[in-house]
Amino acid sequence: MRIAMMGSGGVGGYFGGRMAAVGYDVTFIARGKHLQAIREHGLKIASRDMGDVIVNPAKASDRPEEVGPVDYVIVAVKLWDTQATGKAILPMLGPETTVLSLQNGVEGDSILADIIGTQRLIGGVAFIASSIGEPGVIKHIGTMQRVVIGEHSGGSSLRVEALREALSKAGVTAEISDAIERTIWEKFVFLVGLSAVTTLLRTPLGPVREDPESRALLLSVMRETVSVARARSVALPEDFAETRLEFADGLPADMTSSMHHDIEAGNPLELDWLSGAVTRFGREAGIPTPANQMVSEALEQCAKRRS
Repeated sequence: MRIAMMGSGGVGGYFGGRMAAVGYDVTFIARGKHLQAIREHGLKIASRDMGDVIVNPAKASDRPEEVGPVDYVIVAVKLWDTQATGKAILPMLGPETTVLSLQNGVEGDSILADIIGTQRLIGGVAFIASSIGEPGVIKHIGTMQRVVIGEHSGGSSLRVEALREALSKAGVTAEISDAIERTIWEKFVFLVGLSAVTTLLRTPLGPVREDPESRALLLSVMRETVSVARARSVALPEDFAETRLEFADGLPADMTSSMHHDIEAGNPLELDWLSGAVTRFGREAGIPTPANQMVSEALEQCAKRRS
């Protein structure tokens, strides 16, 4: 099985690294200092709870056309890069190549489908707290390292089963969803909340959930996200935000979001596809989303001041 990780940061680097470490043929598509470090020293996963891994040598490139056709392309780039990524992966697509997006948000697959076709895509989500600690090193916090995949039409298939098996052999918690669209929205609810509060307040999850006001903001952001999901015929329970808040209480106190990492590093934000998307969906459905709108407006101002 040949696998290309299109994006080799916290998500792509972690799951690709775990599979490469147990012998799968994985090529990491990366760039800049991260690519240089992987080429020179391999890829290291530094995980305080799940154990470190070093893949050395590691196959890495910044030119997908040099990789050639693979069995699976796993897309793990930022959402603003989705359209360019869809075009960039075309040289790696053979007749039977399957594409899995593990991006944030709920719109990445539709953008990719317009470029590569719906028949190649399977749906999926990743649950993990990881980031690039330094070039060539993926830092992983906690024990959560879970991937859920499934066919967009519902259920499983041979290609879904094969990828689940590869992830499982790598020690990843890998599951198949009978309703992957709902699963993607389930993650989206929590992700929007986590990204909003950690980025706006510049703090990890622990202080957020301990302070009554920031805890209330987290819950409000998630409640609005549930409301727009239900308006879009996604079968989430009315109290789903409350159950996600309980889930948050069991996570590591130093857990944060990729958007928090991005604002600290001065990178572009995925805001338009997270709280911004909830605000847009709410407007389309006639549902007020004041908490998400406030987050969007505040972080947009922060981004403008940096530029």
